[in-house]
Amino acid sequence: MGFDAALARLDWARLGARLDQEGFVVIPAMLGEAQIRALATGTGWPAGVAELQRAFHPRLAPISARWNDTLGRPPRHAGTPGVFQAAQASLSRLRAGEDQPLHDRGAETQGFALQLVALLGEPGLDFTGGAFVMTEQRPRMQSRPLVVSLRRGDVAVIAVAQRPQVGSKGIYAVHLRHGIGRVRSGERLGLELLFLN
Repeated sequence: MGFDAALARLDWARLGARLDQEGFVVIPAMLGEAQIRALATGTGWPAGVAELQRAFHPRLAPISARWNDTLGRPPRHAGTPGVFQAAQASLSRLRAGEDQPLHDRGAETQGFALQLVALLGEPGLDFTGGAFVMTEQRPRMQSRPLVVSLRRGDVAVIAVAQRPQVGSKGIYAVHLRHGIGRVRSGERLGLELLFLN
């Protein structure tokens, strides 16, 4: 079963509501073993990334467009349903003692509000440590830590930088950053995919 068929079976109203509330959602076992190996070794990199891009973009673009509209951002075709051009993918390879500091990707995506991250190794088997973490910062509040539990083949949809939140005084932007905790042993392999519009 391809990515598109797998995604078509999901409840996107529920997933969208979870993204609205938390800024992330995990889709378990999205990648099969052959897809994981092809991405990890680079043998199927362009085709695999393009397939992920084609399957996810039409489902995420309406959410991105709604978030941008809610936050009063100019569309610039970013997250506009039916407008699709490019994505940027990278492989992260972290060994024992390495981590990925907290960051956001808002400046790199031309306004597309969501991105993908995937885990290509099995926690506890291929590596230990290396948890995927996010922080959420609301105005005049302390940062809230979020630990996103991922297994081999899971794909998470996350906010690249901000999501809208309805508060007592109206709508405001919640800022989110993400990173990877220190790997204690082995090697952690992951994929990050940005939609550029």
